Amino acid sequence: MQKTRIAVCALVLFAMAMIGCVAAADTPDHIITVSGSGSVTGTPDRVTISFSVQTENSDVKLAQASNSLAMNNVIDALAAAGVPRDQMKTTDYTITPVYQDDKGVFTSKVKTYQVTNSLRVTLKDTNQTGQIIDTAVNAGANQVDSIQFMLSDAQALALRNQALTKAVTNARADADTVAAALNVTITGTNTADISQGYTPVVYNRYDNLVMEAGSAKAAASTPIQSGDITVTAQVTITYNIR
Repeated sequence: MQKTRIAVCALVLFAMAMIGCVAAADTPDHIITVSGSGSVTGTPDRVTISFSVQTENSDVKLAQASNSLAMNNVIDALAAAGVPRDQMKTTDYTITPVYQDDKGVFTSKVKTYQVTNSLRVTLKDTNQTGQIIDTAVNAGANQVDSIQFMLSDAQALALRNQALTKAVTNARADADTVAAALNVTITGTNTADISQGYTPVVYNRYDNLVMEAGSAKAAASTPIQSGDITVTAQVTITYNIR
């Protein structure tokens, strides 16, 4: 019985020793972890514009009818200006009662009904932005809700790769500096984590554009400048050293 206990204890100690050896082998003792960032600036080659047609009438059906007529005119005008219909999409449609006073919905009567139909247009040529805004407004749109300049998938990927290359180069430069200061040698890469992205250029509630375009029917196109977009990338790299 005593021999059996001794054998069991020996097996347990051996197993614990093996686990300790594996953990030691899998744990890197000599590493340097650094972070690097890179950024690249590009010019937007896509733009989305959100228009709305808002109508109001005491008769909800008449409000709907006039809204439908105006929005159809906007869509037809945009199509005639060269915007493919598959690049136009309805994003919102609401009917909102407007009450006679602010006493509340249970004590006040409905004065009118406000109907709002929103349309999002995507353009592959950002230079057409002002012209398309004027076209929509002249055809009946009375709100420009937002203008968003973006990158196409192809350009976003190309700029992302450039930004990542810069981030990795900067990270390695820092790692080399640290290694030299510590009098060690980098022998390889252990791990690498990356992140990247960009923020579109967005302009919201361009009501002044509606006023400008509506008051200058045959004037020059409303000027819209897209600005630039910066794509950034960050990397965190762990290097093995000896």
